Amino acid sequence: MLTVTELFILVALCCATASGYFVSIDAHAEECFYERANLGTKMSLMFEVAEGGFLDIDVEITGPDGQQVYKGERESSGKYAVAAHMEGTYKFCFSNRMSTMTPKILMFTIDLGEAPKNQDMETEVNQNKLEDMVNELAVSLTAVKHEQEYMEVRERIHRSVNDNTNSRVVLWSFFEALVLVAMTLGQIYYLKRFFEVRRVV
Repeated sequence: MLTVTELFILVALCCATASGYFVSIDAHAEECFYERANLGTKMSLMFEVAEGGFLDIDVEITGPDGQQVYKGERESSGKYAVAAHMEGTYKFCFSNRMSTMTPKILMFTIDLGEAPKNQDMETEVNQNKLEDMVNELAVSLTAVKHEQEYMEVRERIHRSVNDNTNSRVVLWSFFEALVLVAMTLGQIYYLKRFFEVRRVV
């Protein structure tokens, strides 16, 4: 039977074409990822803690100027969209410093939209609006795709957990049956000896 960790490796290999990432974050550790964005670019972050401890992690998004764009503590999953307030490199950090010994397995995606374009000519207003609508539709479709990937991985995780739980319940029931049979045989043996008539010579 596959463990949850082996299952994640298998899913990661099967979904190699996806733009999502799987990362293991050790206890007392922090992992940061960097993305460069232009002013006004829409950035979206989707993440989920798949394994480890209470399935919680600290999340922080920091701008190029060091300004904190978003901060979340002990979150299991999340989906956030922000617009770049300035051009530069943005930092996405996941911290497991609150954990004493348990590593966490995290899956996440960072999507960057297209930078907004200047509209200089009035004749191109309608064309630009259509282009903006197409871009928004593309971003929405990407979000739906990532959501489906997350749901598929979660379904596999829950199925693995259910299989493990079912096997443990079966083993425990078998052990209980053995204990009951042993106690029954012991009681029968004891009662037979208790009512046994001993002949005195």
